[in-house]
Amino acid sequence: MTEISAGLVKELRELTGAGMMDCKRALQDTDGDLEAARTLLREKGMAQAGKRADRQTTEGIVGVIIDGGIGSIVGVGCETEPVSKNEEFQAFAERVLQAVQADGVRAVESFDEDRMGLMGKLGENIVVVGAERYSDATTIAAYVHPPANKIGVLVELDGGSEALARQLAMHISFAAPEWATRDDVPTEAIEAERQVYLNSDELLSKPEAARGKIVDGMLGKRFFAASPGGVLADQAWIHDQSATVGSALAAAGATLKGFKRISVAGS
Repeated sequence: MTEISAGLVKELRELTGAGMMDCKRALQDTDGDLEAARTLLREKGMAQAGKRADRQTTEGIVGVIIDGGIGSIVGVGCETEPVSKNEEFQAFAERVLQAVQADGVRAVESFDEDRMGLMGKLGENIVVVGAERYSDATTIAAYVHPPANKIGVLVELDGGSEALARQLAMHISFAAPEWATRDDVPTEAIEAERQVYLNSDELLSKPEAARGKIVDGMLGKRFFAASPGGVLADQAWIHDQSATVGSALAAAGATLKGFKRISVAGS
């Protein structure tokens, strides 16, 4: 067996970040060939990463950038809080965010090999939970909920102020709407909800002639205006409960173009 020097092991460790014993074994298996050992460690890391790919990620970080009329948001998930605070993990998330800001959402695909390598090194499943980039709006703003930074929102408006857009992003982070307007809600989802109300004991006790109107009211209050979930325009504005989000935007002369809410915790 080829004698493996401590200096060679140290060099491989610096190149790969793998553990000392893993580096020594890889060098022994490749007769001291540094590049072959490096490749072997990458292959092993990717194989281990593949086994971790189905493990749930409930920690991580959401990052945002707004610069030069362009805004981007990226969420990267991991399994534990210590890894979410790891410098290499955070550096990876920042690189993905910067790439999305520069080149768009498809840039995420180019990081798959890096992601797999990081999974092998840190020993956890790591996933890009979501990404978005806006560049064609009057106003773009973002909000990331501190201190954990596990929920973030990017918003684009036509009209309105940055302050309003940030307030809206904050609202969305808490209220987690499923749709922007009623027009976005699938007909089958509305009909399914309507049937639940029509078949409820609460409604069956009402006069038959009044049930249709009652169901419409229930849909408005319990489904469209639901928080979390529901329709953003119908939700009560968290900054003024007497108004809806839709009326608050209209009063400011603003129109919602889009929003992206990312939660690495899945909520």
